[in-house]
Amino acid sequence: MCLAMTMKKEFYSNGKLLITGEYLVLDGAKAFALPTKFGQNLVITEGDNQEIKWTSFDSDGSIWYEDTFSFLDISKKKISEEVTSKRNTLLEILHEGYLLNPDFLNQSEGYHITTQLSFPRNWGLGTSSTLINNIAQWLQIDAFDLLKNSFGGSGYDIACAQNNTPILYHLENGNPIVERVTFNPAFSENLYFVYLDKKQSSKAAIASYYENPKNDLATTIAKNDKITLDILNAKNVQAFAWAIEKHEAEMSAVLKTETVKESLFPDFYGVVKSLGAWGGDFILVIAIENPTAYFKEKGFRTIIPYKDMVL
Repeated sequence: MCLAMTMKKEFYSNGKLLITGEYLVLDGAKAFALPTKFGQNLVITEGDNQEIKWTSFDSDGSIWYEDTFSFLDISKKKISEEVTSKRNTLLEILHEGYLLNPDFLNQSEGYHITTQLSFPRNWGLGTSSTLINNIAQWLQIDAFDLLKNSFGGSGYDIACAQNNTPILYHLENGNPIVERVTFNPAFSENLYFVYLDKKQSSKAAIASYYENPKNDLATTIAKNDKITLDILNAKNVQAFAWAIEKHEAEMSAVLKTETVKESLFPDFYGVVKSLGAWGGDFILVIAIENPTAYFKEKGFRTIIPYKDMVL
């Protein structure tokens, strides 16, 4: 597979929001997820010296990561304890990409690579998943394999990166099953996403989930899958809100953790749901009236209506 370059190449991937199936998707449950209007691109031009010069830009145009990798570092995976975790993480992704397609190093003199986020990277909309999917597109390899071999996780975020419609996602014998679904709620004006000003580590959250003993996992997954379909098929905001609250209560019992409404917003007149890893990033809010004033008074300044967030 030849990746020799004579011109600029550019790739783009969508961000993601996990609406249902958080954590349980790792054990085969169905997850309902939405690709976002925000994402990340990757631009590759020719370089030299058998090295990759890498620059990553945040949404405000500032450089948040910059480094140089020799081809030898990548092929041999020269991980160092003395450098930043960002470098080691990226090096591992590039190394695993090399194992899946060595031509990208063997048939090139070098690369200049830039990435550009269209969302602030602390929002948790998929800085890593969009990067992995973009690298996989460039190297013409399977993004799910690259994720599994490097970063880990269920892969629903890769599915969002690749699709421009809502999806149902689950793992079957470890393999990703992606179903594109229609979700155009008539009540979308009642849905908002609020950023909790706290970045949550997916890796840490997954590790914590696996540390907890699970009672009757099959029953829990069956409940999740039914609620997920109820949410997807809700005809009005009341049915949607009821199913969302039920999902939150079930996950609270599984995780032995207070819901985000109980812990942060007990006086809110409406429904609040954690998205993805509990305790950070975005929450979904269902409200009859615009809740912006309430959340700003609580100190949360990023409130995004559904139509401005979801692709």
